[in-house]
Amino acid sequence: MNELKRRQFLKGIGVGSAFAIASALPGSRSNAQNSRHRHSESLDGPLASATVSFGAWPASRNEPLDRHETPNAPVIPNAHALIPNTATIRTGGTVNYIVAGSHQIVVYAPGKKPSDVSTDVLIPVEGPVGLIDDPEKRIYRGVNPLEVPQDRVEAVQFNRRGLHLVICAVNLHFAEGMYGWVMVLP
Repeated sequence: MNELKRRQFLKGIGVGSAFAIASALPGSRSNAQNSRHRHSESLDGPLASATVSFGAWPASRNEPLDRHETPNAPVIPNAHALIPNTATIRTGGTVNYIVAGSHQIVVYAPGKKPSDVSTDVLIPVEGPVGLIDDPEKRIYRGVNPLEVPQDRVEAVQFNRRGLHLVICAVNLHFAEGMYGWVMVLP
């Protein structure tokens, strides 16, 4: 097949389809046993996913906030809360964290309480602000908030049953009580 026809063919079927065809071929190293990319079973229903606001921008007549003019909004007006404070999903479900502001998501395995979080080791950010670096029972740490846009979504899948502690690792936010929970049911 000449190069132009081959390109048109691949463009027509799409890269994803080409990958699926290639991975199905005998001897392919793209099968599930050899892949680090993990696929889970289909999960449906109201407990398949949850949405949590991780911080929020206030809309107030007293203190108007114009994000058009200041896309990197000041830290002060941001609501440092997880809403809802407790999300409930089934094992294998996903929590979609809608992050508003400079926050870092950290998830701990069941059994960790807010009083167990060590704030002794901080990754320096600026002045008294740092990111909590407590690896004990940590099962997920989100991206560095200084390296990504303030507003983003992080989707986290939970494969272990139990009550998971979720904190904002910005030390000042955590000290204000910016933490919540994910209850993972069987």
